[in-house]
Amino acid sequence: MIMDGKKKIKVLIVDDSAVVRNLLTTVLSKDEEIEVIGTAPNPFVARDKIVMFNPDIITLDVEMPRMDGLTFLRKLMTYYPIPVIMVSSLTESGCETTLKALEIGALDFVTKPKTSLRDSINQISQELIEKIKVFSKIKIKKKEITDEEYLKSDKAIECRGRPMCLPTLSGEHTGSPLLVATTHKIIAIGASTGGTEAIKKVLEQFPTNTPGTIIVQHMPEKFTKSFAERLNSLCGVEVREAQDGDSVIPGRVLIAPGNYHMLLRRDGARYYVKVKEGPLVSHHRPSVDVMFNSVAEYGAANAIGVILTGMGADGSAGMLNMKRAGAKTIAQDENSCVVFGMPKEAIKLSAVDKVVSLDQITNTIFSFLQN
Repeated sequence: MIMDGKKKIKVLIVDDSAVVRNLLTTVLSKDEEIEVIGTAPNPFVARDKIVMFNPDIITLDVEMPRMDGLTFLRKLMTYYPIPVIMVSSLTESGCETTLKALEIGALDFVTKPKTSLRDSINQISQELIEKIKVFSKIKIKKKEITDEEYLKSDKAIECRGRPMCLPTLSGEHTGSPLLVATTHKIIAIGASTGGTEAIKKVLEQFPTNTPGTIIVQHMPEKFTKSFAERLNSLCGVEVREAQDGDSVIPGRVLIAPGNYHMLLRRDGARYYVKVKEGPLVSHHRPSVDVMFNSVAEYGAANAIGVILTGMGADGSAGMLNMKRAGAKTIAQDENSCVVFGMPKEAIKLSAVDKVVSLDQITNTIFSFLQN
């Protein structure tokens, strides 16, 4: 459909709940830029409607009948890449599945409210509409499959009636930059949309003696704990959800808990974090600005600030304060960002020393540490 010379964004809603499908259709259809071109109760119906209607973007429930939601997402990312937003519940199992979905290729997620969805739909509708408008414009590349379990279980996948063999795995990444011991240094990283995978790629290269690192990733409560546990299983450094008073020490990465701000503090030679409630800052809690401002105050020239992919401007003002305090600052470049929002705003403020691609973030951190 075309309105006032502008094509509407075509959305396909995939959810096994008829109530959710109807509610999402109602709230999304109220926006004049969006057209819900169909709904599907499972991946098999969704597949047919994708071929029939060619949607610009899909909202996908985490747990799907008849075919596992992650399997469906893998097939999409491998053979028919399309922007996908997960719609997830705040449950432990839902957190794990959603994080895996982001790793596979989903762009982001919105969380279903804890209370009745029918009574609380307005809590997520504006967030979902905003993300649909941004992500529908993103061109998704075919995802390289590197999941060993998946390769073992699906040697070939039927796609459009023809078996398609999976690609051979590339060589394993070995080694990471040698790091000079810098026990009083602090690394602070802020990210939002696309940040879960970006952070993983950065941390996987960290050697065990990396300076203490603190991270704010825009994410609801419960998800941050699952996110930290997943990273801890993949990385050489210890990664955990921060608790109030945790020490920031070499080899440890602290993730700000969802719905709480995290601030750096210093007691003599000891760095630690303060975790607290408080109002939204830059529309977020946790806020990257809150963390960066505290790092500017207590870390100053001993700190390195990194701003990764994300919507909005959270972190840009705080990064400028870090730079003014003597910290080194790094931003992810546009080509490697899922959404070039937060880095762009920091660059506009002249808050960034270096702009580099995601695969060069870790090396750039180490080069600053060694200077």
